[in-house]
Amino acid sequence: MEIAIKILTGIIAFVHCYILFFEMFAWESRGKKVFTSFPDALFGQTKALAGNLGLYNGFLAGGLIWTFFITNVEWNLNISLFFLTCVAIAGIYGAITAEKKIFFIQSLPAIIAIVLILIK
Repeated sequence: MEIAIKILTGIIAFVHCYILFFEMFAWESRGKKVFTSFPDALFGQTKALAGNLGLYNGFLAGGLIWTFFITNVEWNLNISLFFLTCVAIAGIYGAITAEKKIFFIQSLPAIIAIVLILIK
């Protein structure tokens, strides 16, 4: 169970590193492919905003990566649950306000990891 939690947490962290990249550095190219319902003209106008969003996703990834280095079991549990809950909530909000597929890419894996942590 512990290995599955670590693998899932690592995948979620990687996804958020990717989100950081495309929101901060490839918003006008990759962003158009990800957010297909947004008008093309919107991407140039929102580049700085997207960069800010990417930075926040980087913080989520950093927090999840941090959990790999926390040796205290209680702290590891609490920090993992905190950042995974942040990811799940952010994904739910994104699914409601931007693209429904965000739930499946961001929230669902975080929710599965949370459940695995709580039942172990």
